[in-house]
Amino acid sequence: MRPDPSCRTFVSQAVEDTITRLNSTIKDPDLSRLFENAFPNTLDTAVKWKGFANGSDEELTFLITGDINAMWIRDSANQLQSYLSLLTANTSTDSIASLYRGVINLQARYIVEAPYCQSFQPPVESNLPPEVNSAGVDDVVYPSYSNQTVFECKYELDSLAAFLEISTNYYTATNDSAFFGKYQWTSAVQAIMNVAESMMIGTYASNGSVNAEPYNFVRTTTTASDCVENNGMGNPVQGGTGLIRSFFRPSDDSTIYQLFIPANMMFSRYLNSTAAIMSQLGQQPTLASQMTSLSASVAAAITEYGIVSTPQYGQVYAYEIDGYGSQNLMDDANIPSLLSAPMYGYLSMNDTVYQNTRNKILSSTNPYYMQGPVLNAVGGPHDGPGFAWPMAAIADILTTDNTTHISDMVKQLVSSTDGLGLIHESINTFNQSDWTRQWFSWANGLFGQMILELEANHPEILAQSFQSCTD
Repeated sequence: MRPDPSCRTFVSQAVEDTITRLNSTIKDPDLSRLFENAFPNTLDTAVKWKGFANGSDEELTFLITGDINAMWIRDSANQLQSYLSLLTANTSTDSIASLYRGVINLQARYIVEAPYCQSFQPPVESNLPPEVNSAGVDDVVYPSYSNQTVFECKYELDSLAAFLEISTNYYTATNDSAFFGKYQWTSAVQAIMNVAESMMIGTYASNGSVNAEPYNFVRTTTTASDCVENNGMGNPVQGGTGLIRSFFRPSDDSTIYQLFIPANMMFSRYLNSTAAIMSQLGQQPTLASQMTSLSASVAAAITEYGIVSTPQYGQVYAYEIDGYGSQNLMDDANIPSLLSAPMYGYLSMNDTVYQNTRNKILSSTNPYYMQGPVLNAVGGPHDGPGFAWPMAAIADILTTDNTTHISDMVKQLVSSTDGLGLIHESINTFNQSDWTRQWFSWANGLFGQMILELEANHPEILAQSFQSCTD
C-alpha cells in the first residue's frame, strides 16, 4: 500500500495519471496493485529533500536509496529513469524535469568533491544530519574524504557512468543543453575523465616495479566481498588493454578482476552520448573530442579483450578479466550486468555474442543463476547462493521478445512479493517469505518501467491473468 497522500515526498500528476491509465489496462488485480505501489515508490518515499544551493538558483534533489539514508549516484540515476517516459522540458520546480536537474546538479557536486566515491550524505543546505555508516567507520581509503559529505567511498566505474546516463536521459528528453553549462556539470565530466585515465594504469610499470595506485580501499570486515585484495590494491591488472579498472561492482561487492566488462560497456555508451552535450555547449571542444575518442577506444578494447570462447556457448562476454588471461565467466543481478547490456544501449539484444552470453547467464553454468519454485533469476554474492533478485528477472524480461518467457517471468514476480505488494532486493527461491530489503526504491521503479515498456511493446501481456489456480 502507498503512503497516505500527505506523507508522500513528491507528487507528480503525470505519474498519478499513468497509474490511473494502467489500472484500467492491466487485467490481473495483483499485477495492477503491484504496479500502483511500485511505480511511484521513489516519489512517494525517497525524495528526502529538494531545494536550492546556497545563494544560487541551482536546483538540488537529495534522493535516498530507500532504507538507507544516503544518496547513491547509481541508484538515484536509476530511480529517476523510471519516470523517463514522462520527462518533458519544464521550468517548474514541481516538475519531473526539476527532480532530474536537482539530482544531476547534486551528483555533479559530489563527483567534483570525491570522484572515487559512490554514496553521499545530505547536502549542507538541507540541514539534515549526516548518516553514520557503521560498516565503514574504520575504512582507510586513498584519496581521503570527508564523512560530512561521503557516506561510503567504494570506487565503482558504473557509478560514474550512471551520472553520464542520467545526463543523457535529461538532454534527450528535453533538449535543454543550456542547463549543462550553468553549474558544475562540465567540471564533473572532467573529473570523470581524470578518474578514467588514472584507472587505465596497470599494477606494474614496464621495469617491473609496482605503480603508485590512484585509489586504495581497506576495510576491517568478516565479508570477503566487502574488502579488496592485496592490502587494498586488488588483484594485479595488466596495463595497456584500453579498459578501465573498477574496484567494486554495482552491488558494492569488490571485483575479483578489476577490468569489469559491464561497467566498461555502460561507460563507453554514455561517454559517447554526453560528448554530444559537451559539443553543444561549445565551451570545451577538446574535452568533447577526448570523450568521443575514449568511448571508441574502450568499446574496441571490450571487443578485443572482453569476448572469450567457450566450448558450450561459443563466443561470450566475460564478466571480469585481468588482462593476463584470467576470466570470470558469470553474471550478477545488479545493473549494469551483462544481461542488461541492451537496456543501457551498448548493443542490440539480437547481437550474436550477446545471445550466446544470455544463454549462458540464464543457465546452471552461471554460478549465480538461482532456480527454484518461487523465482528463477540471477543473484550474486551480495546476498549469496539461493537468493534470486527480482531486478535480474526484470532485466531478463526487458531483453527478450519471447512473450511466453515474459509471461512466465511476470507471473513469478507477481507471486513472489510475500503479499507485501512491493519488489524486494532478493528472494529465497524456495521460500518467498525469506527476502531482503522491504524498501528498495530502485527495484520498485524498475518494475514500473518494465510495465510501461510492456504496455508499449507487448500489451497482450497486460491483458493476461497471473492468478494461481488452486483446487
